[in-house]
Amino acid sequence: MPVHAPAVLPFAPAVAAAPSQPVWNETLLRRYDTSGPRYTSYPTALSFHEQFTPGDLTQALERSNTSRRPLSLYVHIPFCRKICFYCACNKIATKNAALAEPYIARLDREMVLTARHLDTSRPVQQLHWGGGTPTFLSLNQMGDLIDRLHARFGLSESPERDYAIEIDPREADVFTLRHLQSLGFNRVSLGVQDLSPLVQKAINRIQPRVLTETLMDEAHRLGFRSLNLDLIYGLPFQTEKSFADTLRQVIELNPARLSVFNYAHMPERFAPQRRINIDDLPSSEEKLAILRTTIEMLTAAGYVHIGMDHFARPDDSLAAAQREGSLQRNFQGYSSHAQCDLIGLGVSAISRVGDVYAQNPSDLARYEAALDQGRLATVRGLRLNHDDLIRRDVIERLMCDMRIDLTAISQRWNIDAPRYFESALELLKSAEQDGLLTRSGDQLIATPMGRLLIRHLAMAFDAHLPEQTGQRYSKIV
Repeated sequence: MPVHAPAVLPFAPAVAAAPSQPVWNETLLRRYDTSGPRYTSYPTALSFHEQFTPGDLTQALERSNTSRRPLSLYVHIPFCRKICFYCACNKIATKNAALAEPYIARLDREMVLTARHLDTSRPVQQLHWGGGTPTFLSLNQMGDLIDRLHARFGLSESPERDYAIEIDPREADVFTLRHLQSLGFNRVSLGVQDLSPLVQKAINRIQPRVLTETLMDEAHRLGFRSLNLDLIYGLPFQTEKSFADTLRQVIELNPARLSVFNYAHMPERFAPQRRINIDDLPSSEEKLAILRTTIEMLTAAGYVHIGMDHFARPDDSLAAAQREGSLQRNFQGYSSHAQCDLIGLGVSAISRVGDVYAQNPSDLARYEAALDQGRLATVRGLRLNHDDLIRRDVIERLMCDMRIDLTAISQRWNIDAPRYFESALELLKSAEQDGLLTRSGDQLIATPMGRLLIRHLAMAFDAHLPEQTGQRYSKIV
């Protein structure tokens, strides 16, 4: 699962109507292109603390049963056979498939310990396998893991379920897809990144188009509900022209969803990136040109900008959820299934249960040791206070709807929202003057340029951000 600073691609319908003609202001982009959170959660993971214990998570699980909220399960498979140089994921490079067996056994222990505190009659509406490379597992291992998940939580056969897996086309074939369908998966996400052989060589990911095309054809034939492709811009040797060529080919493939991530070069944090020569990266001017071309081509091809890094066809469930105001944002990005309690399983996984976030260790040995001692592996987390909950709601609605209805916030939380957020609204005045948002009464609506810089607008409502001045976030654009 590529965890990079995402491209924030605007200029498509959200809940609020957008001006018919997109606006591109490079001066504004440069002025506002600071660093900031992606807001897959609020507060962000930087606010999690180590005083949060496994007991705090089990209490949250038990409290959640009274809500009867449906469940969402995320399973992290950290193994990769080969390292891509751009990667910032939590992964373990190995060709030893036998390592997966003890890992699946530990996952099962974690499921047992978690399920003890859950009413498992609650439907599992969402399932997501990420990594690493989930298709590192053999077909038998995939079946074993699904059987264990079903035994512990009870998986759904509902046609409305959203069961997705991330696939490396170099590690899968048509038999893999058929097997995944038999296991209940109805969505797949294929990592592509770029179709240029020159770029692929520079990032250590040789992946001819035919691999992706063959899998997509079979996924469409089998009737998978939705198919996502991941792309990354800002990689070595990319140019506006070369990425436009990749986009033309991708548009021909006609995926239901597209994620276009902005590569954030942080070699001091992510060792594989040290294999990338900084002189080979596109300049900031070239990256903006690539971004603009991406926006124009995908919009012209009929894709709706969902927000941040996501595009979808108008008939896809993400676009429908945004139109209905039910879109949610979580650690996997945007989700069409709102109001689920998310249970994260595996090394580095994060759970969101009611008013609590809980994270497992990123170190495999530490994860294994905790479970071998018969306890959950939680090492850090946070229980949100009332102010956190209000701000989480506001930031999530802004990130998902591209607008904020202060009247609705007032009613939902029994507050005077304009007064409550007086300082945040003051911070946003310069953005309003610069044309990033408009305010009409209690309605704040991001303009096309505002959608591009939506992370900056959200930062105005972040009460934790001033405490994180020493932390490094990725660039907004």
